[in-house]
Amino acid sequence: LACGDVEGRLEALFGRVRAIQGKSGRFDMLLCVGNFFGSTSETEWAEYRTGAKKAPIPTYVLGANDQGRVSYFPDISGCELAENITYLGRRGLYSGTSGLQIAYLSGTESQEEPAPAYSFSAKDVAELKTSLLSTPNFKGVDILLTSPWPRGVGAFANSAGEIDTKKCGSKLVADLASSLKPRYHFAALEKAYYERLPYRNHKVLQETPQHVSRFIALADVGNARKKKYLYAFSIVPMSLMDPAELVKQPQDVTENPYRKSQKEAQKAKAPLCAEEEPACQFFFDLNKHQGKKRLLDAKERGNSQPKQAKKLQQPMGPCWFCLASPEVEKHLVVSVGTHCYLALAKGGLLPDHVLILPIGHYQSVVDLSSEVVEELTKYKSALKEFFRSKGKRYVLFERNYKSQHLQLQVIPVPLDHCTSDNIKESFIAQAQEQQIEFLEIPEHSDITQVAQPGTPYFYVELDTGEKLFHRIRGRFPLHFGREVLASEALLALPHRADWRQCATDRAEEEAQARAFRRDFRPFDFALR
Repeated sequence: LACGDVEGRLEALFGRVRAIQGKSGRFDMLLCVGNFFGSTSETEWAEYRTGAKKAPIPTYVLGANDQGRVSYFPDISGCELAENITYLGRRGLYSGTSGLQIAYLSGTESQEEPAPAYSFSAKDVAELKTSLLSTPNFKGVDILLTSPWPRGVGAFANSAGEIDTKKCGSKLVADLASSLKPRYHFAALEKAYYERLPYRNHKVLQETPQHVSRFIALADVGNARKKKYLYAFSIVPMSLMDPAELVKQPQDVTENPYRKSQKEAQKAKAPLCAEEEPACQFFFDLNKHQGKKRLLDAKERGNSQPKQAKKLQQPMGPCWFCLASPEVEKHLVVSVGTHCYLALAKGGLLPDHVLILPIGHYQSVVDLSSEVVEELTKYKSALKEFFRSKGKRYVLFERNYKSQHLQLQVIPVPLDHCTSDNIKESFIAQAQEQQIEFLEIPEHSDITQVAQPGTPYFYVELDTGEKLFHRIRGRFPLHFGREVLASEALLALPHRADWRQCATDRAEEEAQARAFRRDFRPFDFALR
């Protein structure tokens, strides 16, 4: 059993444990994270400390999280506090008789060195990592216990409710979890229950598959909102498991949340080169004079610098898709954000076939900076909602081959006729006919984990998050994505597979753009 903040409510906790054991049978141990003692613990605690009462199960607790509770822990390195109640210590590894390995870190993050008795510092975390990572054939630990949440744990995952995982918790704990790869990581202190989707510990197609990690935050004992504070689970020690069984990936596995924060931290450390100037940002007022552009000056930007020092690529010649370029057919632009814009496709497969494009010059998705990716994701969400309101789902594809500016082609198809399985089967069947091999990428994965910058590829993404990926190593049919969608199996528009056969006059293009703009307006976050 794992438990959140006890806050000195020992009778409530142990009463609940007895009830669970009476119904489900004996548990091996109880692991407590967060505040074990409360501000009014003394009366209840005295009965256990003196032996008048006894915990019904071997109980292991973490140390103090503030100065007021330090006195409850007489030996900083760990000790028995009462019969069946053990303080693990400031940091270390507890190995059970079964071979179960439990890493633990007591206290909250501190910038001071040495850290106060109720805190841990970067040095503490570094020493714990070193002691464990130096173990021969280290693969990870079975369980990690910390009181604070790891900062950024919610990236790529299900919502944590009212808890903002980008601001909550400890960066040092995130670093520790990333290195130790626990199969289960328990934390507390936020008075909330959050069971994150499992995340992977390897890069898809680049590293040998490893076990997944599960993060579970628990609420406080006896809380009025009835949030879950006890978590029961069964675990076979990693050392006793069949290797193939250990690395099995569940259906709902996501990308590793800490890789994102590590990348951002590395980019934040990179100095802005002297010759590198902030990129100009153009905005188009689509409600007034179509195509009029204005340069957002330093005053309007609030003199803010770009978040990253990632230098924009420069086109080799005139670019039809850089928004500031005179080559852009601006009457097709239907929405403009800060980093990306939407435009109707010229010679579109359908009248509402749109492109998501970065405003600056980037060749592919894997080259994008984090703020561009963030806005691109917003556009995908808005288009999903927009097309679903019309009884459609979108199919998105990118061809990073014989192109110099990223174009994400977004084509709506009927929901009732084109299921996810139908779409995937159509792409795979036509690929096999042309000796093209597709790999199915897990739903929550990041394309940057599969392709490096500069790698030619083609990938398809459904609005469910499912993806198919092909690494291009030789020739590749330029109209492949359109050909599949135009086939009889899906849209039954084979005559529109080549965009050059679908060109219309400017007046019709302008009318289609006005109609799309009008319909998309309620979903367009860029107008808010």
